[in-house]
Amino acid sequence: MKKSLIPGIIIMIILLLPSVSEAQVKPQDKPLIGMGVSQVNITPPAPTVMAGYAARTQPSTGVHDSLYATALYFSGEKIKAMIISVDLIGFTSAYVDELKTDISKASGVSSENIMITAAHNHGAPSPRSTDSDTTNTVPAYVKFMKERLLTMARTASMNPVPVKMGISKGECRMNINRRALAANGTIFLGRNPEGPCDHDLVVARFEDMNDKPVAVLVNWPCHGTVSGQDNTLITGDWPGAAARHIKNSIGNDVVVAVTAGASGDINPLYGPGKNFTEIEAVGFHVAREANRILADIKTYPLKEVQTVSGVMAFPGKKPSSADIPVDKLEPASDAEIRLTVFKIGELVISGISGELVNEIGMEIKNRSPYSGTIVATHCNGSSGYICTDKMFPEGGYEVRVTRFMPGVEKPLIDKCVELIHQF
Repeated sequence: MKKSLIPGIIIMIILLLPSVSEAQVKPQDKPLIGMGVSQVNITPPAPTVMAGYAARTQPSTGVHDSLYATALYFSGEKIKAMIISVDLIGFTSAYVDELKTDISKASGVSSENIMITAAHNHGAPSPRSTDSDTTNTVPAYVKFMKERLLTMARTASMNPVPVKMGISKGECRMNINRRALAANGTIFLGRNPEGPCDHDLVVARFEDMNDKPVAVLVNWPCHGTVSGQDNTLITGDWPGAAARHIKNSIGNDVVVAVTAGASGDINPLYGPGKNFTEIEAVGFHVAREANRILADIKTYPLKEVQTVSGVMAFPGKKPSSADIPVDKLEPASDAEIRLTVFKIGELVISGISGELVNEIGMEIKNRSPYSGTIVATHCNGSSGYICTDKMFPEGGYEVRVTRFMPGVEKPLIDKCVELIHQF
């Protein structure tokens, strides 16, 4: 009589089943990233010197609309990270280092995992003292702002919750290349519809596990200069208007962080001036496209946050005396550019500490292996204008004031792409 085959078959099935430990390391079983958010009002409580235009030396005369700072905090098993965005023109590298040290103490996030970006708003207070600040208003505002930012960072890190996220891209054509050709052959700050201009508008949506929106991150390459030197009222310019319009659609309790893409040579279609209808219009068009994108974004559980950073030094250049091209550039001490790259799910943020022109930003995005790559300028410091090599023989404002000699473009792009490939 033959023996039954059933026991042997059962043993084989058991041997083929994955062990519990193997099942536990499947990617889909990774613990979710926790996220905390916070937003604070950083509108100056008193008149203060404004930034962005050398001809505007007197303190602000009032407030048209409030300024805000936002914090997006991410907490994983191995890493904690934070993105802070502010409605200001930017910060010096020394001040960023000081601020990151204090934020690290307040939030528990390592300094190297903190990204501080500015919307490059020209309608806001100056964060640095100048000889023209005869009323000494800047130190008082910087102290006030720092206290608000530390409170915000601490609040964001207190109660992170698991989140889902999604990212998508649209287009907003309310920006234009500003390197215009004058009749005498020089380049001036105007409107050049034939010049290269990145119109990409990228939106990331974060929501809790019950599909309730928690935060929105927007990236669009455009100077915050609808507000010009004739305006003396504090304003968030188009970034502030865009955030308001997005909140009106998605919910006032949702934190909206607006970041500036590579826009060293890109201005809004309107301005610069003191027409607040134009400021609202640019912000409205940005928000309208962002809201359209938000409605269609598919979210997924957030399970990965990674960061990497680097510093590059290049031969320095002294400012030129005019916008016309010069045969010989005057050398200066080496100048540095700080690079900070975050990967949050499918979103890759390449943060650069200067006013990067849009062709360099587009090349970084094109060479990135991740379709959800954005460039965030005025990030973790202030390196000034970063130009393409071909701009130097043309001259123009950006070339006149840049701190760098020609030769930055290719190695900077290569380094940014190299850092992105580390993920």
